[in-house]
Amino acid sequence: MATAKKSTAAPAKQAAKPAAAAKPAAKKAAPAKAAAKPAAKPAARKPNAAFMKEMTPSGELAAVVGNKPLPRTEVTKKVWDYIKKENLQDESNRRMINADDKLKAVFGGKAQVSMFEMTKLISDHLK
Repeated sequence: MATAKKSTAAPAKQAAKPAAAAKPAAKKAAPAKAAAKPAAKPAARKPNAAFMKEMTPSGELAAVVGNKPLPRTEVTKKVWDYIKKENLQDESNRRMINADDKLKAVFGGKAQVSMFEMTKLISDHLK
């Protein structure tokens, strides 16, 4: 009887090994399915109508971006183009903008503002 128990225990271990070998194969198949999912693109995002509405800049802001009505996004792009062209970003802290004479009028007389404060100050000059 003792030999019978050993013989049944040995085949059980052997049966467990092939089952363990089958699991990694199943895991390899799963990433292939996951790779197929990103191929389907979601619907294209529509721009927010509030950002696309054309607004008239004030006289101070018009000296930097022009006096034509522009959407907020375009005004911000033009202000950044002006800042980069005139090299007005602070060298040690790139988040800070050093104002020249034109931008001081837009920034309420401040000599230096952060890029986050700048967008708030610009929005005050749009109608």
